[in-house]
Amino acid sequence: MTSAPPEVSVPDVTISSLPTVAAIREASPLASPLRRRGKMSHIQLWLSLLLVLLSSIADSVSTMNQQKDQSIKSTVFLSPPFFLHPGSVANKVYFNIPFPKGHIALKSLDAEVIDENGIPVPLTETYLHHWVIERYYGRKESLADGNSELKAFNRSNFIWMRNAGICKGTLGQYFGLGSETRRTSTWIPDPYGIEVGNPEKIPDGYKERWLLNVHAIDTRGVEDRLGCTECKCSLYNVTMDEFDQALPKDYDGGLHCCYDQTQCQVRAGIQNVSRILYLKYTVKWLNCVENIVPVKIYIFDVTEGEQSVDPSKENPLNLSCKVEYEIKSCKDNGGCVDTKRARLVIPTGGHLVYGVAHQHSAGLGATLYGQDGRVLCTSSPIYGEGEEAGNEAGYIVGMSTCYPKPGSVQVVDGEMLTLESNYSSSQAHTGVMGLFYVLVAEAVPKSQTMLFLSFPGSLDLGLTKHTWSFVLAGGMLTAIIGISYLCKRGSRRPYQPLVLELIPEPKELISVSLFVNYTEGEDFSGD
Repeated sequence: MTSAPPEVSVPDVTISSLPTVAAIREASPLASPLRRRGKMSHIQLWLSLLLVLLSSIADSVSTMNQQKDQSIKSTVFLSPPFFLHPGSVANKVYFNIPFPKGHIALKSLDAEVIDENGIPVPLTETYLHHWVIERYYGRKESLADGNSELKAFNRSNFIWMRNAGICKGTLGQYFGLGSETRRTSTWIPDPYGIEVGNPEKIPDGYKERWLLNVHAIDTRGVEDRLGCTECKCSLYNVTMDEFDQALPKDYDGGLHCCYDQTQCQVRAGIQNVSRILYLKYTVKWLNCVENIVPVKIYIFDVTEGEQSVDPSKENPLNLSCKVEYEIKSCKDNGGCVDTKRARLVIPTGGHLVYGVAHQHSAGLGATLYGQDGRVLCTSSPIYGEGEEAGNEAGYIVGMSTCYPKPGSVQVVDGEMLTLESNYSSSQAHTGVMGLFYVLVAEAVPKSQTMLFLSFPGSLDLGLTKHTWSFVLAGGMLTAIIGISYLCKRGSRRPYQPLVLELIPEPKELISVSLFVNYTEGEDFSGD
């Protein structure tokens, strides 16, 4: 059994009899030092906060300088003007075109034909047979600018920087499409990119430059629109190619009949109205290449046939890569399908990052298979259904693309691939193509690399390096004013604790810097 606690007597005390805090402080012999130490605590705390603030801003600016190179840059360029009248053909080659400079990673390149007012031109008026952009090293003293005829081309001034494909005489482009250009994605997913402009790889006395080839056919008022776009020789009244060489008798149509300044037949009474056109091309890239996993470009051509082609064993000049072929009409005139296959060896393997096919009207799609028959990528055409640019009925206005999960689709060194291209053969077609463009990365992205993000250049807050100078100065001025205010305030009232949660964390400043895009002062001119 426990005993109850002893009773404690409590004297009667009123609130008014208690000494005040101020009285206790005044009575204490430590009052004056405490007040001084209180002021010192204010100053020391605010000086610490000032250091934190300045450190945060400095870290933010440093992060900004790094992240500005990780934001997507985007610039729109125009080709030199080319002129077309009904039935005419322009197949222009422009050297040393405006293009982003420096050691960069290309992320996409999109293009379309526009008129002099910037309005997109539909395929029903101007058929874009193809555009391609190629890379080369040109001598610094060479003046190969603008349009240049290939037959007058001085090869001694140039070093072609072709893609990694096996077609050594053609198909060396980095980007290129045709009528499908408006609705075909060329975006290279993160963390991949096409690395160019490495100064360590450019020979002394040379500069990296870019070439643009535009092939367009004006189909206004023509007798046979499909025949003109398929370059049937009879409609162009052509028996010699552009190099004045006689065409084979069994060559019914294709690129050799619709070269620059040729003329397709037009209906009687059509006015010969000329128009000014441009190829508008939009380039997106990253200045920062440290976090990029580089890719190689391979372009495969179905015209090689089903006999296996190994570039490591063949003379490169023997690889035909004819690019185009003909389709004969099927006998029953029903739902016939022409299937063409080619067996090709990829020299260096890796992980498939992107894939897309290129076909002409009547195309039904193409598939790239691995050696064991597995599907690597299937690309199908998108046909238009209207009249507006990008949706023209009867034309291929887009091709579907493949974006495999990183590391999920792999090919090995020297693997035998099979390319299959399908066309409708309910009627004959000339000059058709069955190309397959793929990007292959030799390395698998590391986990830390996958954290890298590229931000669209449209997210531009307009902050420049000059703006951040004002931010630093403003931060220092604000801190000084705050310290002065608290010192005066401390002489009138006792110390009040600060709520530290009210101070913004540095990460809030850093998060803003992720969306800043620096584009000032960049030079895109040819040279």
